[in-house]
Amino acid sequence: METGACDGTAGAHYIEPSSRQEEPTENEGNNDQKNATNKLSGHAPENVAWTDSRMKHLFGFEREDLSSWHRLVCLLNRPTDPASLGIFRFLFGMLMAVDITQERGLSHLDYKYLDGAPICRFPLFNFLHPLPLDWMYLVYVVMFLGAIGIMLGCFYRLSCLMFISTYWYIFFLDKTAWNNHSYLYGLIGFQLTLMDANRYWSVDGLRNFKKRNAQVPLWNYTVLRTQVFIVYFIAGIKKLDADWVEGYSMSYLAHHWLFDPFKLILPVEMVNLLVVHGGGLILDLTAGYLLFFDATRPFSFFFVSYFHCMNSQLFSIGMFSYTMLATSPIFCYADWPRRFFAHFPAFLRVVLPFTTPDPQPSISCVYHEAQTPPAEAHDTVSVPKASKPWFRHKLGALFTIIYLTEQFFLPYSHFITQGYNNWTNGLYGYSWDMMVHSRTHQHVKITYKDGNTGEVGYLNPGVFTQSRRWKDHGDMLKQYATCLNHHLPHYNISNPEIYFDIWVSINDRFQQRIFDPRVDMVKSDWSPFCPNPWLMPLLVDLSPWRTKFQEIEGTLDNQTEIVFIADFPGLHLENYVSEDLGNTSVQVLQGQLSVEVVSENKNYTLKTGEQMKLPAGAYHKVYTVSTEPSCYMYIYVNTTEAALQKNFIKLFELQERVRNGTETEPLPPELQPLVSPNDDESAEINATDPVVRLFLRRQRRIKEVKKRREASLLERLHRFSVKKYWMLRRGFLMTAIAMRNLVVGLPPLEQLTREVAYANMKEPQNEGGQDENLKEEVGHGEL
Repeated sequence: METGACDGTAGAHYIEPSSRQEEPTENEGNNDQKNATNKLSGHAPENVAWTDSRMKHLFGFEREDLSSWHRLVCLLNRPTDPASLGIFRFLFGMLMAVDITQERGLSHLDYKYLDGAPICRFPLFNFLHPLPLDWMYLVYVVMFLGAIGIMLGCFYRLSCLMFISTYWYIFFLDKTAWNNHSYLYGLIGFQLTLMDANRYWSVDGLRNFKKRNAQVPLWNYTVLRTQVFIVYFIAGIKKLDADWVEGYSMSYLAHHWLFDPFKLILPVEMVNLLVVHGGGLILDLTAGYLLFFDATRPFSFFFVSYFHCMNSQLFSIGMFSYTMLATSPIFCYADWPRRFFAHFPAFLRVVLPFTTPDPQPSISCVYHEAQTPPAEAHDTVSVPKASKPWFRHKLGALFTIIYLTEQFFLPYSHFITQGYNNWTNGLYGYSWDMMVHSRTHQHVKITYKDGNTGEVGYLNPGVFTQSRRWKDHGDMLKQYATCLNHHLPHYNISNPEIYFDIWVSINDRFQQRIFDPRVDMVKSDWSPFCPNPWLMPLLVDLSPWRTKFQEIEGTLDNQTEIVFIADFPGLHLENYVSEDLGNTSVQVLQGQLSVEVVSENKNYTLKTGEQMKLPAGAYHKVYTVSTEPSCYMYIYVNTTEAALQKNFIKLFELQERVRNGTETEPLPPELQPLVSPNDDESAEINATDPVVRLFLRRQRRIKEVKKRREASLLERLHRFSVKKYWMLRRGFLMTAIAMRNLVVGLPPLEQLTREVAYANMKEPQNEGGQDENLKEEVGHGEL
């Protein structure tokens, strides 16, 4: 049997029940026909007993199926119902079409790829460059049409190639936009290109009878299921990191309103540790297993769906949550759509996926003798002949093994691409270390030095860029420095040397330098296969201090802020204390410091436990003079904001007294706007006192936030729909303008200006920038 047709003895062994004496009814006859067909499609027939082994019952195959290459090829090419794969194809194509207009950036493409703009970009390969703007719109049109073609199963292979070729071009063009789910979209698109996902509910099936409702090889499902398993399981393995287990990675999430039900029975600290971090760890480790087995699948569906619905509200991750929801049914029996849609009324089945007839044989599958139905079924069932594996079948099995092996290996391949390793391994996007690390940046300084004159100056952090991701990745920092070296000579800075001083805290640790500020990044060496010599080590030995941080912060009042700093011997931090910070001091936690007050030209030595007050409105330098890294903290009070808060309280109390009639004294002219209605925006404009103007603006924003939070479901849906409409409208209008430009050329500048202005038109009631301002909630961003 090793070289002939596939042996069926390793499959399920069916035992026919004892024959009934009476003549079968019409329904019984239909059952006989269906049982014969089910044997062909790999499903257990109805009204039969079966003697599966435990392994067959749990995993769907026998141990003997793995005993040789020939049997493995037969197993991976076993005929399977195409229904579940077809439904997933439709959902994936639809979600990608929506994603292109949103997270891929079609609606704001002109801002990202504006022709002639001096922008520093971060492609994976330096030879990659964006096309002219109008051609970039064409790239997106091809990608969008490819996604629609995948959804409809129309010219399926061509549509897949259109989608993945343009998608991976956009993906490789900008490393700053990389994330795990964008990488996953590209992988699934690549997988679908090689699969027969257009065999069910597709336009191609209407055009070609051989493709319509034809069986697909089992490896189509195997690759997709294992890919989803990897996403969950490797993400769980990465969450075994000590920072996640101890609750430091996503500690801020516990304060989100979604976790309010848990706060009824648990304190916030326990919600953070047990629900956010513990629950996330357990779900990722077990979701893939629970989805696979029949007994646990319903419970897994509930928890996985709840998890992804929460993520859609917690994070701005586009279509990822919905894409993962769409992958869950892949683990069900492949014929679930037929059984599901069979319950719908008959008049709806014209537009719904078909439920009959059963799948027809396909040359993509391998058939064995045990699948030959009884002779009486030959007239009613399309019978595939026993076949042996051909080259295409062996190629599909080989692809499955190589691809899945590569997917298990790649998240741990960082010992090869060491140049992309920083405090965390590799570029964020293909390791499935989702949400394991959170970062905050306290201080970023870019210093340039003219190579000819020696003149020293400073650049605004992020100049010539549209992203902030470069601050955490050595490869992007090198690209940024190279780009600045190209642009600065246009501003009379010759042969510039560029130095970066970037302070980062990862998972609530000390703020510390991530790169050596003494290295000229223009002349520095970088290789994708060698470690970065200018990467500063993460001070993991100081991690236990995080418990002390919480104790110190618990002793402070609401107006006192604190920043924890760690620095290396021989380095110093130059800082400026704003005049608003009238009560600022530095205290040593570990090591020894020398503090230089620049205006006084004096140095003060501080040891562990000592502190000193720093003058406001002046520069100072903090030198680490101990042999080990130093740790210290800034303690400060924003006296200007504290005074403003007191004034706000007084104005609020005065406003309440005026409204309830208990204020007897007449208001001076500068306070008259306080008596205006809350919705009277002219009062804010007419206010002459700046404190009163800020107070009225703050009150208006509080009211707007409250209104949005208390909005009904219908109002929220309307607001969401209107926002998406204007976003899609702009994207498609700008695309139409670009396509016209490519076909007939650019119009006069005045006409082009009018067309772009029309595309930029917003909802009449929508106030410019209001949505963005509301994101600040009740904060004081206006200050």
